[in-house]
Amino acid sequence: MQNICEILSNSKTIAVVGLSRDPNKISRRIASFLVDSAYDVVGVNPDFGDEDADGIKVYKSISDIPHNIDIINVFRKSVDIPDVIDEVLAKNPKVLWLQQGIRNDLAVKPVIEKGIIAIQDECIFIQYNLCKSIIK
Repeated sequence: MQNICEILSNSKTIAVVGLSRDPNKISRRIASFLVDSAYDVVGVNPDFGDEDADGIKVYKSISDIPHNIDIINVFRKSVDIPDVIDEVLAKNPKVLWLQQGIRNDLAVKPVIEKGIIAIQDECIFIQYNLCKSIIK
């Protein structure tokens, strides 16, 4: 697997799936951190409507995002991961990243088979901070 620091250094666009309406929830705090770290971040939450979240454009689904995505960062329960796999396969990002505490080996199998890197049970915020000295 490609080094996580290389992935974070070479990525520019990140979709945060499960972006919360609540600015105090971890998905919102990490999305804001990623914006502050110079990534182009969009959110995915079918319940958002046409609003944005602190300047982050929010789409109803992954397939509604009109541009390419480098990393799809998922904040959903492990049992819900199969619900996003078809859209991940269609969007064809470089990386599917399941946040810390989220793992579903069976669901990510077709993603890996397509050549998309799957990172599971890792916090992008923690990994960024471990790598920040080499991230461009």
